[in-house]
Amino acid sequence: MSDKTYNVLFLCTGNSARSVIAEALMNREGRGRFKAYSAGSMPTGRVNPHTRPIVESLGFAFEDFRSKSWDEFAAPGAPALDFVFTVCDNAAGEVCPVWPGQPITAHWGVPDPAAVQGSEAEIAAAFSDTARMLGNRIRLFLNLPLASLDRMSLQTKLREIGQKADHTSSAQ
Repeated sequence: MSDKTYNVLFLCTGNSARSVIAEALMNREGRGRFKAYSAGSMPTGRVNPHTRPIVESLGFAFEDFRSKSWDEFAAPGAPALDFVFTVCDNAAGEVCPVWPGQPITAHWGVPDPAAVQGSEAEIAAAFSDTARMLGNRIRLFLNLPLASLDRMSLQTKLREIGQKADHTSSAQ
């Protein structure tokens, strides 16, 4: 089971910031074990330019990311998903498509850095904060003993990560 590569989809409404950052973080932190994707229920059609420094710091080209519909991942030929995480509250409340692979789902909502108004420094700080919060959740997830957890226990752990990841180290 250790040879399995898990497919992970991060969802947000616009697929322009949070879900893209999570995709990049998971592909960097979980490389070899996980393949991450991102999508949106109502994609904006462009990745927010403030994500550029984050994805580039992780070793990716900004141009490798695009804002796309979650319908791509429910279509025939889409990768079978093992995990689907919503990273914004709006997407969590929407009726999702039926995903191939019967993935385990959880909500890991974080504030939208694209909604922050202010100076360039304030906006950059919001994006950095989002990357930190998502990174915390992803690292907790990557440290779970996936092979030894049954589906229900894993579902519980993933929900706990979404609820507690930003409250000190009590998430584990």
